[in-house]
Amino acid sequence: MTISSTLRTFRAGALLAMATAVAAVGFSGPAQADDFTYGQDVSNYQPQHDWATSGADFGIVKATEGLDFKDPTFARHWKELDKNKVARGAYHFGHPANDPVVEADYFLAAVNGQQGKPGDLLALDLETSDGQSTAHVNAWAKKWLERVTAKTGVKPLFYSSQAFADQYGHGLGQYPLWLANYGKAKGTVTPPADWKSWAIHQYSDNPVDQNVSALTIKDLRALGRPAV
Repeated sequence: MTISSTLRTFRAGALLAMATAVAAVGFSGPAQADDFTYGQDVSNYQPQHDWATSGADFGIVKATEGLDFKDPTFARHWKELDKNKVARGAYHFGHPANDPVVEADYFLAAVNGQQGKPGDLLALDLETSDGQSTAHVNAWAKKWLERVTAKTGVKPLFYSSQAFADQYGHGLGQYPLWLANYGKAKGTVTPPADWKSWAIHQYSDNPVDQNVSALTIKDLRALGRPAV
């Protein structure tokens, strides 16, 4: 993912009632209010996810975890997103017990092993401390994010839950926030203190992880890899 240094001003608007999700392989996303862009994120737990009928405007897929797990479905999802003209991103599930620079390089090797395009997003999924201290986890996240930024010119999205971001996200406000909070209606979250705004809200995990963004697809892509 390539990221511009600052998020664009988010558009405000009234929320529409959440439409009923259809739990099927060809899951079609709920009808969206004009002020939100709808997306989904998946991993090897959804190996045959049908992006053609998903209703998603953007999709973010797992590429790697830790130092030794490459998602076996990453290549398929990556190609299907491009084939169906869905804005795409890749994420890494971080483990703070490991070296953050080595993990960042492991992630980039996997992503760079696939054909990339301008606008591809990158993200760090951080939701475990691995028993490390708050200061350690915070420093780990900074080093991982700085490494990816230095290597790609992209400021990755930072994904976490509300509580985790509150505790471990100090000083990370420059990175676009992808916030998981299932207790709030889509698009109604308040970002943790270190962020002025959120980029993506993951509001449900049923039947797949569902997200909304206050950004347009054009603005989301502007957070991704730049044109060469």
